[in-house]
Amino acid sequence: MIVLIAPETDIPNELEILHQLFQNGLEYYHFRKPHKNYQEHCEYLNQIDKQYHNRIVVHYFHELINEYNLKGIHFQEQKRRDVLSTEYKVQSTKTFLQNYAKSLNTQYSVLSTKSISSSFHEPEELQNCTFEFDYHLLSPVFSSISKQGYNGRGFDVNHIHKIIVGMGGVTTENLAEFNKLGFKGVGVLGGIWNSEKPVEDFVTMQTFFNVQLAKNN
Repeated sequence: MIVLIAPETDIPNELEILHQLFQNGLEYYHFRKPHKNYQEHCEYLNQIDKQYHNRIVVHYFHELINEYNLKGIHFQEQKRRDVLSTEYKVQSTKTFLQNYAKSLNTQYSVLSTKSISSSFHEPEELQNCTFEFDYHLLSPVFSSISKQGYNGRGFDVNHIHKIIVGMGGVTTENLAEFNKLGFKGVGVLGGIWNSEKPVEDFVTMQTFFNVQLAKNN
C-alpha cells in the first residue's frame, strides 16, 4: 500500500507527474495543500482527469465529497482530537459518521462509502484510539526527506492490530525495513516529489508491495 502525499506548495510539472503516477497504478493520493482555499482546491481537482478522482483523499474541506467523486477524507492529528472529543467516546463509529455527515451536508450513505483515515505521531495514541479508521498514518519512522530536523523514531508496530502506514524517510532502499517494523504500507512525500525519477521510483515501490501482497496470499 502506497499513500502519496501532495507537496505542500505546488511544484513544476506536478499535475503531469501525478497523472503519470495514476497511470502507473497510484491508488491513494492525499491532497494536502494547507495554503489553498476552497476555490483553489476545486481548481486543482478540476485539472485532474475525472477518472482518477476516486483515488484522491482530501485533508481539508471534507465537504468536497459533495462535489467530486473522491476516495475519502483524512483527519489530521489536531482535527481528529477536536472532533473525537470527550463526548464522542460514548458514540459508536457509525453514530459519529452519521453526525459528521450532517455537518458536511451530505448523507451518511455517501460518507460510509468513503475511506476515513487519520495521522498519528505516537503509537500509543494510535493503539488506544477507539474510532475505526480504515488506515492510519504514523510518523516519523525514519528521518524525513521533506522536513529538515524531523528525526525518525523507528516505531515498531507489529503488536498493533490495525492497518498502519509508515511515514518519514521513505525511499526505494528502505521499504523492507518498514515491512519488518509491521507497517502495511508507506506514506511518501519527499521520496517521490524530490526524486529526479519520480515515476520510476514509484513503480519500484509499487512492485515491492505487490510482491509482499502475493507472499501473504
